[in-house]
Amino acid sequence: MWAPRNIVTARIGYLFDGRYQWTRGSELNKVNVGDEAPSFTLYDMDRKRRSLAEFRGMNVVLAFYPGAFTSVCRKEMCTLRDSIGGLEELNAQVLGVSVNDPFSNKAFHEMNMLNFPLLCDYNREAIEIYGVAMPDFAGLKGYIAAKRSAFIVDREGVVRYRWITDDPSKEPKYAEIEEFLKTL
Repeated sequence: MWAPRNIVTARIGYLFDGRYQWTRGSELNKVNVGDEAPSFTLYDMDRKRRSLAEFRGMNVVLAFYPGAFTSVCRKEMCTLRDSIGGLEELNAQVLGVSVNDPFSNKAFHEMNMLNFPLLCDYNREAIEIYGVAMPDFAGLKGYIAAKRSAFIVDREGVVRYRWITDDPSKEPKYAEIEEFLKTL
């Protein structure tokens, strides 16, 4: 069960032209280093329900990415794929998380021969809880994607590393992630 600080909140704001607007409270849901990692359960690319809790006892690299089949996301996921051997030696599990549906993520997973699960946050619950929702992604008004970001959750479920960018063309610092995992 999530603690109250991890609940996705919503508010309704009144606009001057008389219309109501639904906005999500991602600005209230920031996950910081030292926080207990908010739990979530999402479908993976095989439509199997996966929760963060099932990886307890391992270090987890949560790699949020904006969207399957984009060039930078492909490069990021393939870089993580190629470094997975070293990460496994560090008792680390990579989980890719995007707002894509299971069918798109399955095709993306197969096309890139990924060796870790891709989780489907099509309801945008995890990106809101982790504070990495990117509204109006790629200039598409109303479309919310994940900010490219990486979190390391330790064996006990505590966030030990956090990297978030507002620029979807920037990639995480892979060597920094690997070096940080060596300290856990």
